[in-house]
Amino acid sequence: MSAVSASAGELLAVGNAALGAGHWAEARSAFESCLSDGATPEASFGLAVALWWLGENHGSVVRCSEAYSLFRQSGDTESAVQCAVWLGITYKANFANFAAANGWIGRADRLLESIASGPLHGWAWVARAYRMPDLKAAEDITARALEVGRDAGDVDLELVALAQLGLIRVGRGETEAGFALIDEAVAAALAGERTSLDTVVYACCDMLNACELVSDLERAVQWCKVAADFVDSYGCPFLYAECRIYYGSVLAAKGRWSDAERELGLGLRITEGACPGLYGRALTRLAALRIRQGRLEEAEQLMSTPEQGVDVEAEATVLLAALQLARGDAEAAGRTLKQRLHQLEHHNSHLIAALDLLIEAYVAVGDANAAEATADRLTRVVVSADSDQVDALTASARGRVAFAQGDSATAVVHLEAALKRWSRLECPFEVARARFDLGRALVDAHPELALDHARSALASFESLGANLDADRVAAFLRSLGHSTRAGRKGVGTLTARELEVLRLLGVGLSNPEIAARLYVSRKTAAHHVSSVLTKLSLRNRAEAAAYAVRVLGPPEPPMPSQPAGRRAWDGK
Repeated sequence: MSAVSASAGELLAVGNAALGAGHWAEARSAFESCLSDGATPEASFGLAVALWWLGENHGSVVRCSEAYSLFRQSGDTESAVQCAVWLGITYKANFANFAAANGWIGRADRLLESIASGPLHGWAWVARAYRMPDLKAAEDITARALEVGRDAGDVDLELVALAQLGLIRVGRGETEAGFALIDEAVAAALAGERTSLDTVVYACCDMLNACELVSDLERAVQWCKVAADFVDSYGCPFLYAECRIYYGSVLAAKGRWSDAERELGLGLRITEGACPGLYGRALTRLAALRIRQGRLEEAEQLMSTPEQGVDVEAEATVLLAALQLARGDAEAAGRTLKQRLHQLEHHNSHLIAALDLLIEAYVAVGDANAAEATADRLTRVVVSADSDQVDALTASARGRVAFAQGDSATAVVHLEAALKRWSRLECPFEVARARFDLGRALVDAHPELALDHARSALASFESLGANLDADRVAAFLRSLGHSTRAGRKGVGTLTARELEVLRLLGVGLSNPEIAARLYVSRKTAAHHVSSVLTKLSLRNRAEAAAYAVRVLGPPEPPMPSQPAGRRAWDGK
């Protein structure tokens, strides 16, 4: 069929069939040919969808706005509502423009007043709750949409609402229950239990967002691979970019900082100028990594880059305070957090992070009472959370407060619990911080044990490349009269997991014992041991044991077991 001889109706049919099959370029060509003879709302909306999938977001919004206007002129209110809802979500997800998004969602609500209650109302509710900071309100609205979708038999609405509800619950700390809903939605969408490919994108993006919230590397690996397979088949620059950004954030939490830089850098490159919303997310996550690395000027530059978007405002508040603390200006960090804390009230993850930083600021300025009051508030916020990560963070905060109050015994109890939990979560940066805090709390009662923890923390920070934290620990060790000589060249090449294996070799454990301690297979343990020997140019495990003692210090008391390390997906 040629574009010259085909009627507008035939071209529309070709375009819609191409959309259904995921042939975006073909759909674009058909709709553009149709529009060459005059604008029609159906062709404009079809072209908007095709352009979005091709990554041309600005053109997509223009065409969808055009379609909305044409549908209103023709009296097709339901189709106009569909355009308004689509624009609302797109402005949030792609442009981080919540003012425009809320305007379009408000318009959809207004038009729906003349339409009998049904799935369209459910889609408007999904759009309003999408990325809403008030998670309790978002949960109520999304649950209503889910019920409407099920009652009406709209499987796309049901699955999108199910995934969104799962993400909201993960954000509220109900980790297991939330992931159960998202897993269900993604599985059904990928199995073909949907009429639109958009449903797969919604569900996968919610899954990746949830993985980032709890730093779940194993689940992120699995679903990033699924998302990559989907993108290979259908395209979708938005999903590709979001996958990279969220995955990079999880890698950063797991201590794989060079891999995280690669993923976040790629996310920045492919979203710059095309998708301000995702670009802003990549910026904030890379800035957070730079703060941990001690590269503060770079972090500040990233944070001041235009086009961050309003959806990262809460994250920017937390980042600014973290930057101020890293520079030693605890008073400024405290002011930043106290002035803006009310803005984070409805977003648990950002509020928890802000309260943790505020505790650190109060401790730094010597206000132990304010730190304790903030820790009490943190405990109230997380009381209903079902999250190991939140439990670990709260235990760390309680430990720091007790130490600031001079109660070292209570501090040790909390910090040992925090160390155990962070170790299970495989978050090496937090493990090292907990070790250092524990070492300081133990220094009077158990100086040798305190020294062991401090040395281990120093080795971990140096391995990660966390320079400011490494300097703090080194200064502490020097204050105790101990040298901080650099280890043999090559230790910095070890991953966080390999560093742990090296420590266990220093204790004299066999491969089966290492496997049991780390909850990995014997084959995996042997692989890690072999990698350590190769990287450090050591001939056997006896040399490795001696090296571990020489570089990392005397063997520590047995550490709690922790889950197996997972190989991250590194597809391109």
